[in-house]
This record gives sequence, C-alpha cells and structure tokens, in this order.
Amino acid sequence: MSPRSASVNEELRRRSQERLLQAAVELVGERGYDATTLGDIADRAGAARGLISYYFPGKRRLVQSAVHRLMHRTLEEALEREPRSGDGRERMARAIDAVLGLARDQPVLMRQHMAGLLHAEGFVPCPEQRRLAELLRDTVARHGSCDVDRDYPMLRALLMGAVYAALMPGAPMPVPVLRAEIFARYRLEWDMGVPPDTPVSGGSRGTATDLSRFFATAPAPEDRPEDQSK
Repeated sequence: MSPRSASVNEELRRRSQERLLQAAVELVGERGYDATTLGDIADRAGAARGLISYYFPGKRRLVQSAVHRLMHRTLEEALEREPRSGDGRERMARAIDAVLGLARDQPVLMRQHMAGLLHAEGFVPCPEQRRLAELLRDTVARHGSCDVDRDYPMLRALLMGAVYAALMPGAPMPVPVLRAEIFARYRLEWDMGVPPDTPVSGGSRGTATDLSRFFATAPAPEDRPEDQSK
C-alpha cells in the first residue's frame, strides 16, 4: 500500500481538528466547562488525547476556538440565509439576532464562554475569532459606518453585554428586551432579521442541539493514484 500524499495527510489533520472542535462545544454545552475533561473531548472526537495538545495549548484555548467557530458559522449562516439581502440594515438585524440566538439556544455553552473570557488568560485571538471579527466588521461597514475601526468594537461590546445580561444567573434579562434596545440604537425595525418566535425557513431553531453542520467532519477522500490501470 502506497503512503498517503501530503494533501491527504493535511486533510486528515484538518478533519481531526474539526472533530475536536465539535466535541468541545457539544460537551461543554451539555456538562459545562469544569465537568468536561480533555479526555472526554478526545473520546467524543474519536481521537488520541495527545492530539489535542498538538493543535491547542490547553482546554481553555480549545473551547474558546470551538465557541468562536460556532459563532462565526452561525453568523455566516444567518447572513447568507435565503432570501439573501445586500441591505445593510437587514444584515445588521440578522447579525444581532444570530448572536442573541446563541445565548437563547446554547445558554450553558455561552455562559461558560463569557466566564472564560474573564479568566486570567483572557481573550486570545485565534483563526476562528478572526473570521468572526471579519464578518462583524463587514456587517458594520455595510450598515454604513464611516469609521469601522471605531464602530466594530462598539457592536462587539453591545453584543457581548447583551449575551452576558441574558445569561446572568439569578437575574437574566429577556432576549426580546435586549434585542429591542440594540435595534433602537441601530434604528432597525422590529420585523427585520428574525423576530423572536418567528419560524426560520432552513434555519437552526429546530436543530439547536445539532451542531454538526458547522464542522466538516466527513471522512477524508482516499488517496488513489490518478490512473490505477497503469
């Protein structure tokens, strides 16, 4: 049997990483951060525990990357949902609803994520976070910002604050109330985006616990010679 090509090895590594990210968000969402071990994540992903340290410097960094993946893919899905729209106000409404929707649909995971950002290690940029930032910056620009470098951090702060308020133990604020405040700031009509309790065609509200579509974990293609008859 001939050795696998470099491209197939790279694809296998990528898919192993995808399985670890998916396992991390699933388990933390089910059990919480402290009750989830690296061994649990490796077992769920069908990977050796040592593989985690090869890709990530620790559990917190793995979970942070996994949640940022979920956030950026959720946002991407919302922005590209049919009917697609180039209208900046509609895209802003969809972005706000996508992030608030995660607080509603994944409360344990998002609460653990917010707590992790306040940990001593704090916020650590990663490729997944950069993709999320690019989508939000583009949303701010399409909304008509004259200074994206100023307005993007404000949008990020408003969304993080709303998620925190929605998930605060003992004193949570209703997501519709938080949505109304942010919509008012950006002068968005209530029926834009995805108003609360509105069914989404092809959306995720009925599949909040199924996150597999955000992680490319299908088996890698086999490495076959171009022409086996030779």
